[in-house]
Amino acid sequence: MKKILHFIRSLFRRRRPPQTVQPVAAPPHRRWDVRCYSKSGMHRMSCVEWGDADNPRVLICAHGLTRNARDFDALAQALSSHYRVICPDVVGRGHSDWLYNKFDYVVPQYAADMLMLLRQIGAKQVDWVGTSMGGLIGMGLAAQPASVIRKLVLNDVGPLITASSVNRIGEYVGRAPDFPSPAAAEAYIRAAGAEFGDLSDAQWRQLTEHSIKQEGAVWKMRYDPGIGDALRAAPLLADIDIWPIYDAVRCPTLLIRGALSDLLRRDTAEEMTRRGPHAELVEIPQVGHAPVLMDAGQIAIVRDFLLRA
Repeated sequence: MKKILHFIRSLFRRRRPPQTVQPVAAPPHRRWDVRCYSKSGMHRMSCVEWGDADNPRVLICAHGLTRNARDFDALAQALSSHYRVICPDVVGRGHSDWLYNKFDYVVPQYAADMLMLLRQIGAKQVDWVGTSMGGLIGMGLAAQPASVIRKLVLNDVGPLITASSVNRIGEYVGRAPDFPSPAAAEAYIRAAGAEFGDLSDAQWRQLTEHSIKQEGAVWKMRYDPGIGDALRAAPLLADIDIWPIYDAVRCPTLLIRGALSDLLRRDTAEEMTRRGPHAELVEIPQVGHAPVLMDAGQIAIVRDFLLRA
């Protein structure tokens, strides 16, 4: 009888839950470097990577003239379950080295650096998202015979770039003041990036956080001001025309245009749908140069194009 009572009581005792080992979450992104070369010697290009490093499906996201890899955080997170997403800081920007010769800040140098990146990861095929300058780099690579680019997204850039827009950009690049606080830097970036559209406070803070660095008691922009010096040393007298490069692209291409953009004119965008890869054109209303690809709607445009069979 005692054994039966003991058994019944044991059924109502509070049992200690089994001890389990909680998995350690992998960091959402990783940073590593690529060793590259210029006429002046070696330099380091820093990259931010999202997703499974063993995923053979690779997406490269390349930023604009004075921006950096972290511009693509929202897009990379959204696509990291489908891709190994790699976002480089183009040399002279972000966490990458600055070039000794400022006149080496040109698209052919950037393209050579990207080829070193592709060689390092051993990618046989990649998809490419390029904003402005990053789109020019992708276009140049996609135009090569036996290109490794499978799909190309050009964000507000094309084969005809207006001289007025480049000279306008050259007026402020590299001339940012020192900022007494991150808040002052954010105010400057909001003004300089007014054409990005109606961003949330959190999005402006994120763009600012990764665009500045602290040096002593002040904050500075995280890019080489020499980029602007090189632009101003040779102001454009005529539009940049690289239609032969665009016409050589053969991969499926998506063209995103800010409806208010002065860098990519609407007539140029429409011509791009009739020539070369016959790009699909999507316009983002109330945005100039360039859409930042941070909100759900813009991300969906890119995701649907890339994942379409």
